[in-house]
Amino acid sequence: MPNKLDKRSLAKHVKMSIKASREKKAEHIVVLDLRNISSFTDYFVIMQGNSKRQNMAIYESIEQELKKENIKPLSIEGRKNAEWILMDYGHFIIHIFSKETREYYLLEKLWGDAPRSDY
Repeated sequence: MPNKLDKRSLAKHVKMSIKASREKKAEHIVVLDLRNISSFTDYFVIMQGNSKRQNMAIYESIEQELKKENIKPLSIEGRKNAEWILMDYGHFIIHIFSKETREYYLLEKLWGDAPRSDY
């Protein structure tokens, strides 16, 4: 089992995104620390909603919260279908899944060597 990620050491904006997603009842939130195993980002924040509508609400909550700090995504994908919304902020990437899509792609297993923290 990989090392546990120290929640206190998370970047401020990662913590803000978790808080915003929890306000919209995101479930099974996991943060993977990719700093030592990836060159394209530091963290994955992975979560799921129970419907496309909830996934959109989670996405909007995160975007609005980070925008208050003048943090804007480099890109956003998947809003039209809302089965997997990907928000790329450069040093962290947020994945908002439907339950079925999350089970299909299994990002936590794919990046299983990464230290993680569950919320």
